Amino acid sequence: MIYIKDKQKCCGCSSCVQVCPKQCISFNEDEQGFRYPVVNQELCINCNICEEVCPCIHILESKQPLKAYAAINPNEEIRMKSSSGGIFTLLAESVIERGGVVFGARFNKKWEVIHSYTETKDGLEVFRGSKYVQSQIGETFKQAQNFLKANRLVLFSGTPCQISGLKRFLRKDYDNLITIEVVCHGVPSPKVWREYLESLVTKQSKGKDLVLSSQKNIQQITNISFRNKSTGWKKYSFVVYGLTMDNESEKKKQSHRNQVITSSDAWDNIYMKAFLNNLILRPICFNCPSKSGKSHSDFSLADFWAIKQYTPQLDDDKGVTLLYIHTDKALHILQTLEFCGKELDCSKTLNTAFSCNAKEKYPSDKFWIKYEQKGLEIIPDICNKIKPSPIIQFIKRILSFIKRKLSWK
Repeated sequence: MIYIKDKQKCCGCSSCVQVCPKQCISFNEDEQGFRYPVVNQELCINCNICEEVCPCIHILESKQPLKAYAAINPNEEIRMKSSSGGIFTLLAESVIERGGVVFGARFNKKWEVIHSYTETKDGLEVFRGSKYVQSQIGETFKQAQNFLKANRLVLFSGTPCQISGLKRFLRKDYDNLITIEVVCHGVPSPKVWREYLESLVTKQSKGKDLVLSSQKNIQQITNISFRNKSTGWKKYSFVVYGLTMDNESEKKKQSHRNQVITSSDAWDNIYMKAFLNNLILRPICFNCPSKSGKSHSDFSLADFWAIKQYTPQLDDDKGVTLLYIHTDKALHILQTLEFCGKELDCSKTLNTAFSCNAKEKYPSDKFWIKYEQKGLEIIPDICNKIKPSPIIQFIKRILSFIKRKLSWK
């Protein structure tokens, strides 16, 4: 049976929970907000299927991409609503047009991130855009399997470990399954995300986060954009929208206004600071078992931050997708799509997050002790401590430039 002794050995894909024939595995949140499987030993029949489908026990071999592209969706509106070049929507729309089903990550009414599916193009909108919180998979592996058995075309998108979990759960290959892994920096704590949102609504957030005046009350969050491009793709903003009420209006008209609650550069936002500095990542993210093509997905999608060095003609600061092709199936699908782009040398390091793990910049155990004591307010202080000096930053930029130069040769 599944028994988690070391939390660095569980990615939280929930494959074991969904496959259990006795439904005796629950998925419980720990003190850091991450979910782990717990077995009811009185109901367990020791069939060991849960271990058979675990992608952290059964790690696949690395696979190098067949091809790589710098890719852009020709639909400018969709591209601007997407985190990078809008290629996920292009692939998803082609599946919907063929009567298929698309699975992806979206927000629920509580602004938690969950996986679900849609059978319409309009339904794809909620899947667009990065969501820097670990999503709750729920029973989507089971749902995908049911559609596959009914001979429906299924596209499933998720982090590399979620794709690995789906593949283990299915325990067989399906010709009608298309998988997309979203190249992952690491998955942040749902608990910290929940507490951050609560701090916005209760107006306890400090510093540059809150843009509303003290004369306005937040009634309801209406939209969240982790990667808003109004300030450009490379210098994206974190933006939360909501319904607000003026104190005077509350007394008189009860009128609500939909406006920006908080808007800031990602590196100035307290939640994004914690994420980008690797403070609130799941323990396994520092040694991911699914990177470097180990998920065996058909496609990989990532931001192509190195666009200026490789294809400057596409660098308009509106977003470009780095598209990796891993299978003949994916290659065939790509040939049916119309997109703007250029083929790249896939033997080069085009996005380090595809193969490199997140690095622990500050001791995790020490961070969580401090977080339990003081909550969100300790994040800026810790981030300032781990921020390199200007001299170190300069040296890193020089080394990065030299590395890129060597990779071009």
